[in-house]
Amino acid sequence: MTRLPGGREPADEVSEDVSLDVIFNEDDSDVAEDASDSDGFLYEESSCPPVAESKSEINLEDDNSGIIGMSMHNSKIYEELAAKKKTLDKLKKKDPEFDKFLASYKKGLEMSQDEHMDSDEDETGDHGMQLMDEDSSVMNKGNVLTNSIINSWSQLVKEEHNEFALTSLLNAYRAACHYGAESISVPYAASCQRIQNSETFCSILLFMLNEADNVFRSLLKIHSSSFKKEILLDLKNTSKWKSLQPLVKSYLRSTLFLLNQVTDLEILVFSLNRLRASIIFFAPFQSLLHRLIKVSVHLWATGQGVLSSCSFLVLRDLAVAFSLECFDICFTKTYKAYISRCKVVDSVNSRHIQFLRNSLVELCSLDVHKSCNKAFVSIQHLAKILKQGLRTKKKDALKKICSWQCANCIDLWVTFIAANICDYDLHHVFYAIVQLINGVACLFPGPRYFPLRIKCIQWLNLLSSSSGIFIPVASFVLDVLEYKTGKDGGKQGKSFNFSSVLKLPKHLLKSQDFQKECVTSAVELLSVHFSQWSCHISFPELATVPIIRLRKFHETARTESLKRGVKRLIDQVEQNVEFVQRKRDEVAFSPKDQQSVELFLQLEKCSLNAPFMQYYRSVIQKAASKNLGSNSI
Repeated sequence: MTRLPGGREPADEVSEDVSLDVIFNEDDSDVAEDASDSDGFLYEESSCPPVAESKSEINLEDDNSGIIGMSMHNSKIYEELAAKKKTLDKLKKKDPEFDKFLASYKKGLEMSQDEHMDSDEDETGDHGMQLMDEDSSVMNKGNVLTNSIINSWSQLVKEEHNEFALTSLLNAYRAACHYGAESISVPYAASCQRIQNSETFCSILLFMLNEADNVFRSLLKIHSSSFKKEILLDLKNTSKWKSLQPLVKSYLRSTLFLLNQVTDLEILVFSLNRLRASIIFFAPFQSLLHRLIKVSVHLWATGQGVLSSCSFLVLRDLAVAFSLECFDICFTKTYKAYISRCKVVDSVNSRHIQFLRNSLVELCSLDVHKSCNKAFVSIQHLAKILKQGLRTKKKDALKKICSWQCANCIDLWVTFIAANICDYDLHHVFYAIVQLINGVACLFPGPRYFPLRIKCIQWLNLLSSSSGIFIPVASFVLDVLEYKTGKDGGKQGKSFNFSSVLKLPKHLLKSQDFQKECVTSAVELLSVHFSQWSCHISFPELATVPIIRLRKFHETARTESLKRGVKRLIDQVEQNVEFVQRKRDEVAFSPKDQQSVELFLQLEKCSLNAPFMQYYRSVIQKAASKNLGSNSI
């Protein structure tokens, strides 16, 4: 990870392809922050050298023509205001009700101004905090922060919760977070404090990140295990909070600035974890809350390993603590980042894409009702593109459907539905996505699109197993198995895996590896499909047509290695048919007895002792080892 000039500003990664990511919109314009960050730096004015007046101000006073022009302009304004005041006075005398209206309006205006002053967007800051005298004298002497000074302040804060020492530490912390940020937007006060060495720098960061949350909670008498925003909002009008508000805000803003500047993985992870502990303090500061979401989404999508995990935990806690304000924003930004990262999938980033998908599903599962509505909108949008492709066969529509963005979008919603359909009524979304997947599988019947078709079959198998609803997929699988490449035992090509591509190049269609991959994938998919219904009372009828087609393939195929896997599948399916038939002959209930039908072979199904289940486990283990080997290459 490299550092960009002037720090790393996390930008929203929004795809230029409007087909997928623009269907969820939210106001991405973050509340404007004061570039000077004045209230984030709490300093004593006497501790810093006075700033000289600008040259333009001196020239303005020397410019007599400018003063005359300004005075003439001001006199005209005063005359207009005086005339309007006379008019208002006359109206007050004529209409007493109008006078009352003006009084009430003035009172409401004053109240709104007071509320504005109390809001987090007030950038005037509170510089009334006075530093300790001995520390002020030290700061005046070149403003060099040494390790001994930091240790003395830290001891006062930790043992006595001294607010003056805390203010000094926050000044030092802000200077440390802005260290190396060469920007004219940093106020002159920031340069008043210089950090002596790297040891002092580390001491400042470690103490503030470790202790700031505990100190603030102790001063406000908030329990360390409390994460409800209402507790802090109840304290908003108290004098204690008003005195600590600029300190809390300074800490939060400085830490967010640090996240945008630093590139060291350990510092990023540690800072995120400490901000996660202080999420409750973001409640009064909506603009800082939005900035935290923005930087967390950026690190979640672009980071790797523990950094992505920590970033997602922050987003999840925000969605839980600020459900009304944050869930929609968190979902929209994470969804857009996910779609943007899914443009290209290969062996390098496939695991990270899976992590993004799983974490986004976990986020959506926090509010299944809202997420279900968003899923339905997304599926409908994809269905419109599919409908256009089916009708017109235009290249643009076909390209959008056969793309990693579309595939990963479907994969996201399939995983979400499969994770929640047992606990929630998601059947309207379930049937919509099944129709969509069937349409995608039928739109691309050719052999070059077998990888996409196999993904469609995998999605349908997952939806069927999670919902307990039968979805016919055997015909799709057998089409893959029965495709004729021309000559059996074709050329030996470069080894590949269907999971890493959506569309195959033409030269691979006649290779021996392609034939082998088709047969292996068909056996795996049919095994998954049959395992779901191996203990169902209608399994003999379900397996009849597939067994006929499998036997036909076995008779016509000439490659022994391909015939061997299919023959074993046929034998296992026939054994299970005989097992179910034998058990079915022993029962006395009618097929119309739905309750008895559902209880048929439930003991064998739960114990996984059915004949076919043992074969299924061996197939899955072999497939898992093959995928592990292909990913490690």
